[in-house]
Amino acid sequence: MKRAVEIGLPVLGMLLGLAGCQKGPVAPVLHPKANGAALVESSGGRQAGFVGSPLDQPVVVQVNDAQGNGVAGALVSLTAAGDATVTPATGLTADDGTFTVNCQLGGVSGRYRIVATTWDKQGKAITLNLDEIALGYQQNLGRQLNEKYCSRCHNQESTVERVSNYDNLATKPHSFNDGNFYNTVNDADIAAIITYGGAARHQSAEMPSYGGTLSKSDVDALVSYVRAVSDPPYHEKGMTYARQ
Repeated sequence: MKRAVEIGLPVLGMLLGLAGCQKGPVAPVLHPKANGAALVESSGGRQAGFVGSPLDQPVVVQVNDAQGNGVAGALVSLTAAGDATVTPATGLTADDGTFTVNCQLGGVSGRYRIVATTWDKQGKAITLNLDEIALGYQQNLGRQLNEKYCSRCHNQESTVERVSNYDNLATKPHSFNDGNFYNTVNDADIAAIITYGGAARHQSAEMPSYGGTLSKSDVDALVSYVRAVSDPPYHEKGMTYARQ
């Protein structure tokens, strides 16, 4: 019996040591150094990306005081719907009042809502909703086709890779996320405009035909992409928000 006790104690000590190692450090509790009166989006809302992937740009929110000035050291917490994630989920604002997070989209196509929260001096929660868009395979193909064939005219902003042609056109094309326009046009008419040109559906003749360039499945992918990124959202069919 004595020998068994002598053998057991070292084993018990080793197990206790392992248990202590597994516990790990305790995360610090953040305490705000200041409070704001408003919470606004700085950048990163309404981005679109392939399901399950990180967004190209970070999401940036800003805590302001009553005069609209950024508040440093304010506590911000963010939650994402479903299996989307934001990192870090909690933190203090920088000197300019901004708080920056990275977002990874969930595994189901649709819109994922991110809710950002800060608190005023009385402890009242101030919230801000931001939507991010997870594209399925067909919708993501449409996004790629848009970048290759459409965005030069339908996007006003120039990039290093693409110089916008928007300002050179007499009739300004609608951005593909312009739900106020595209939500009033049915799928068949959008497909016809892409395939046969704007004049086919009484739109601008400056819109060329792409029927000789794009297959029917390509055109369907572009229509699907337009529906996915619509603002306000397109509600006729399918999911608007993923995994609420």
